[in-house]
Amino acid sequence: MTAEFEKAGITLTPEQAEQLQKLADYMVEYNKHTNLTRITEPAEIIEKHYIDSILPLTMADVPHGTICIDVGAGAGFPSLPMKIYRPDLAFTLLDSGNKRIAYLESACALLGIECRTLHARGEDAGRDKQYRAKFGLATARAVAQLNVLCEYCMPFVQTGGIFLALKGEKDETDIARRAISTLGGELEDVKKYTLPGGDKRSLVLIRKVTDTPPQYPRVSAKIAKKPL
Repeated sequence: MTAEFEKAGITLTPEQAEQLQKLADYMVEYNKHTNLTRITEPAEIIEKHYIDSILPLTMADVPHGTICIDVGAGAGFPSLPMKIYRPDLAFTLLDSGNKRIAYLESACALLGIECRTLHARGEDAGRDKQYRAKFGLATARAVAQLNVLCEYCMPFVQTGGIFLALKGEKDETDIARRAISTLGGELEDVKKYTLPGGDKRSLVLIRKVTDTPPQYPRVSAKIAKKPL
């Protein structure tokens, strides 16, 4: 496994490689009765789940001990590989699905890593004082357009923190500029990169420069009907 990561410029310890292998085996087995991912081939897991999740941490300055939230954590990407690669990061894994939360909790227990899970809808948790503006980093790897992702994720980020959006090849920053500024953010960088197999990716770094106005995030129906 480590050879594939080396090609992408990622160095793993033997312990990290063992944890990632254990996670892959567990996820594939769990996926037989609970739909987590369509990616189950070992080579694809390494590239499209693991390398894709870890590379952003090599491209962004994430201080030691940063408190992080993965919004819509799903099967644990990018958060679980990030946590394995950077054990110093403190992760909250947010998802609205009971079955996914149960999987995430069992996976963390198996791997011996500490992550907090949060069973909630993103727009509800984003308005909750317990979670709003409490994180130095929010991340999401989702198919939603960037302007939609911003409304779900930016409220969690404290001023000075960053939102890392893991996106595909398409540049969505133009359609998201209004959302970014409205929600208190500033586009810091867009890093283009290619996975070892040739798939194109973009990492969008958005810095939180001021508080998100209290009316955001809106309910999901309004976000979907009229994106910022």
